Amino acid sequence: MSRELDRMKELIPVLNEASKAYYAEGRELMTNKEYDALYDELLALEQQTGVVLAGSPTVRVGYEVVSDLPKEAHAQPMLSLDKTKDVAALQAWLGDQTALISWKLDGLTVVLTYEGGQLVKAVTRGNGTIGEVITPNAKTFRNIPHSIPYAGRLILRGEALITYPDFERINAGIEDDGARYKNPRNLCSGSVRQLDSSVTAARSVRFYAFALVEAEGVDFANSRKAQFDWLAAQGFEVVPHRLTDAAHLPDEVAQFSKDIETFPLPSDGLVLLLEDIAYGESLGRTAKFPRNAIAFKWADEEAETTLRAIDWSASRTGLINPVAVFDPVELEGTTVTRASVHNVSVAQDLGLGIGDRIKVYKANMIIPQISENLTRSGTLPIPEACPVCGGKTQIRDQDGVKTLYCTNPACPAKKIKAYTLFASRDAMNIDGLSEQTLEKFIAEGFIHEPADIFRLPEHGEAIASLEGFGEKSVVNLTQALKNAAQTTLPRLLFAIGIPGIGAANAKVLSKAFHADIAALRRASREQLTTVEGIGEVLADGIVQYFADPQKAKELDDLLAVVTIEPEEERGDQPFAGQVFVITGSLAHFANRSALVAWLEERGGQVTGSVSKNTTCLINNDAQSNSTKNRKAKELGIPIRTEEEILALG
Repeated sequence: MSRELDRMKELIPVLNEASKAYYAEGRELMTNKEYDALYDELLALEQQTGVVLAGSPTVRVGYEVVSDLPKEAHAQPMLSLDKTKDVAALQAWLGDQTALISWKLDGLTVVLTYEGGQLVKAVTRGNGTIGEVITPNAKTFRNIPHSIPYAGRLILRGEALITYPDFERINAGIEDDGARYKNPRNLCSGSVRQLDSSVTAARSVRFYAFALVEAEGVDFANSRKAQFDWLAAQGFEVVPHRLTDAAHLPDEVAQFSKDIETFPLPSDGLVLLLEDIAYGESLGRTAKFPRNAIAFKWADEEAETTLRAIDWSASRTGLINPVAVFDPVELEGTTVTRASVHNVSVAQDLGLGIGDRIKVYKANMIIPQISENLTRSGTLPIPEACPVCGGKTQIRDQDGVKTLYCTNPACPAKKIKAYTLFASRDAMNIDGLSEQTLEKFIAEGFIHEPADIFRLPEHGEAIASLEGFGEKSVVNLTQALKNAAQTTLPRLLFAIGIPGIGAANAKVLSKAFHADIAALRRASREQLTTVEGIGEVLADGIVQYFADPQKAKELDDLLAVVTIEPEEERGDQPFAGQVFVITGSLAHFANRSALVAWLEERGGQVTGSVSKNTTCLINNDAQSNSTKNRKAKELGIPIRTEEEILALG
């Protein structure tokens, strides 16, 4: 018993933290598969021991909300659904009853209230008992009716979500890979819980009804299907659904499994809701689950195969990621031969070796992953040479995670990514010059150094003859290069790839040296460390970069073909002389780069670490125990939310 209780005590905080991150903060600490496995283990231990510890996620529903939105208690608690991955168990649960089978949508649950035919209130699920009032935001949802024919009091529940096409469109507009959203649910969570409804409006959020809670004076003839049809007649989009019984359930599940391949709405399973309203409600509920509905989670389809090779893929940063190559297997209707292994630590934890028998699956039916290594030979060699350039590799250990790097600064893999960064929006902003196009030009021998990019029109005839190009392409490229050649020092500093100098630090350096590139190139380590946010490590990197003869020549050549112009500043500079540090997740701004730009437009500087020179730490969670929060409190530096900063600027 002692061992079981100890394991339960280990599982509870892990599951609670993961659930809090997922439901309250829009983050993911583990995959659904990992969460379900740990949850099922805890549930089995509780059933085995007869003990349910305080705080167990098997008896609690949700977590306290964390934003500054107004809070309101739900008239009826919003419980989770019990779940199964077994179709036979689903049939047994349904018995001789009829039920509605529908998608289990993966967004953010919202409760809507209408009175007199008008939308008067929208509240998020929150912790199931208390939610956040988001009425102005809900009114910006793309498909929500503001007025309906029914004039009585209506309360319904549904899922706010962002479709896959809209998610991809929004992510495509974010240049910084690190700032892109991980999945539609994370994006939706942040979009719905905004303090500025204009941000929500720009995110194309949609609402799909899945439950009618109250509709005064309407007779639904004891039918859930009738409720859904009535809601559709009022103008709501209702979650796609069909009536089924136990005999037809396997076929229905199979059809939904097929449909998910092209379904545009994020879904992580199915819901079975009893058609007979009175019978379903007579079943009551447990402390956590209603008994009139159950969720079906997709059982990850696994296949056993043989690991044949590991491809080591190099990137601009020098990071070399392992990718597993195995005998073809069929998963979720497609042939799969490759899966990311992420890093050296994961490869070693799996005990990989060429020829091992492994199990693979598609996470959320999409992303191939290795779930288990049956052989665990542990014989996988870690390459000592970069697969691209043959340069020496190095294993780096950061917080217990081992990653492989190429140490050759001239590695072609680094160059193509470096040129892509050079041309990107926050750098030289060369419109239309993609990584694929750069790769072609490098292969043709047109580009050997950054300045060569601006000399590409000299190869106009050759470029026009390349497959996929033409005279119009050359005209467009020439104009884009002409526009980009008039640049600013922050853009240029970010573009040339000085180690550790991103877009924010580039602006700080430019301001500190009055946009004088010559003065910056002459600067000593001591001078650089007087600049806010530039410590000794960064200063050494800057000095070494400018002292490198090859880098110096490349920069001279670049300065011969571009013109550095002063940046325009806003007339009012409310944050002039103030230094900001940003930490934690954002609610108002699309990403950290957007907040940095907003602060800098108003005269502020943004650095990466809290010091005695910091004016303010921006963090929406002032109670966080993060390193930056603790440092700010020690130094007496105020911690303000985005909304407080917006009010000042």
